[in-house]
Amino acid sequence: MPIPDDVTGEEIDKDVRQELLSLPKTLADDVARNLVMVAKLLDEEPEKAYGYSRVALRLASRVPAVREAAGFAAYAVEKYGEALAEFRAARRMTGSVELWPVMADCERGLGRPEKALAMAGEPEVQKLDRAGQVEMRLVAAGARRDMGQTDAAVVTLQSPELASNSVQPWTARLRYAYADALLEVGREDEAREWFAKALEADQGGTTNASDRLAELDGVEFTDALDEDEDEDDETVAEAPAEPARQDSSDGDTPADAPREGRPEQG
Repeated sequence: MPIPDDVTGEEIDKDVRQELLSLPKTLADDVARNLVMVAKLLDEEPEKAYGYSRVALRLASRVPAVREAAGFAAYAVEKYGEALAEFRAARRMTGSVELWPVMADCERGLGRPEKALAMAGEPEVQKLDRAGQVEMRLVAAGARRDMGQTDAAVVTLQSPELASNSVQPWTARLRYAYADALLEVGREDEAREWFAKALEADQGGTTNASDRLAELDGVEFTDALDEDEDEDDETVAEAPAEPARQDSSDGDTPADAPREGRPEQG
C-alpha cells in the first residue's frame, strides 16, 4: 500500500522501535512506516488502517507491537474474532495484562457478554493500572447491559473514579457511560446531571454529551448549510419563467427541450 514520502518510521514510540531491532534494518523501516500509517488512520479511516496493519503483519508477525496494532485495526473495523486472536498473540509474547479489557470487549462484540463479565472477575484485573481498571469497569457495565441487567450496569459504574472531582483521560467516558445507563433505567434527571458532568470533563471531544444534553432539553439543531440550500431552491422556484425561444430549425423539437443526459458517474 502507498505510504507518503514524509512518513519515515521514526515517528513510532521508542518501545516499538526497540522491538523492531530484531529485524534487518530495511525490513524494520518498512514495518515501522506501516505501523505509523495504522496509527495515523485508525480513528478517521479504519479500513485503510486495517490494510496497513495486514501488510505489517505479513512482514513481521513475531513482533508483539505488530500483533497489537493488527488487533486494534481489526477491532476498529469490528472484526472482533480476528482482533481477539491478535491480542491473545501479543499477550502470549509479552506476558502483559494491559490488553485484558479490550480482549473482554471483543468477547462482547462476538455476542458473548457473559464471557466478558467473567473476565472482569479474573485475577488479571488486579494487575491492571488504574486506567485499565476503569476500562474493565466500562466493559463489564456494557456486558451487563447486553444481558439486560440495566440496574446492575448502573451499580457497576459506581466507583471512586466516578465520584472523583479530578479530571483524568477516562473521566468523560466514565461519566458518559454512567449517564447513559441512568437514562436507560428511567432516571432522567440524574442522567442529565451526569451528561453535563461528562461534557465538563470532555476536553478532547471524545463523547457526544452535548448532543445528549440537547436531546434531553428538547433542543433541535438545524444545519445552516441545509437552510441555505432550501432558500436557494425557493429563489429558483419563485423566479419568473424565461420565455420560450423559437427554434429556427425545421424540426419539431423545441430548442429548450432537455438534452440527452450524461451517463451516471460510477
